[in-house]
Amino acid sequence: MSNPDVTVFHNPACGTSRKTLELLREHGVEPTVVEYLKAGWTEALLVGLLARMKATPRDILRVRGTEAEALGLTDPATPDSEILQAMVRDPILVNRPIVVTPRGAALCRPQEQVLDLL
Repeated sequence: MSNPDVTVFHNPACGTSRKTLELLREHGVEPTVVEYLKAGWTEALLVGLLARMKATPRDILRVRGTEAEALGLTDPATPDSEILQAMVRDPILVNRPIVVTPRGAALCRPQEQVLDLL
């Protein structure tokens, strides 16, 4: 059954993202799937997600397989606003999957963390 109240910001090339989606479906949830590499991010969307997650841009920064280090984003002195702007410019810099449900939002790594949102 489709559940418009559940959204997965998904990268189909990511095993953890695919497993999270599978886990939701195993629990009878058919979420709205947003392939964020295609859709991109807006600053407002990221700020809203981060507020809901009680997180900072650094908390969801993907370093592995990205240019995060080369861009200086892993430097502790780099302001959150600069990390956020880089994420908007290059969506791959956001770690995945991020799941939003009526119970909250979380970066679901490992994928079993999604169960806390159901």
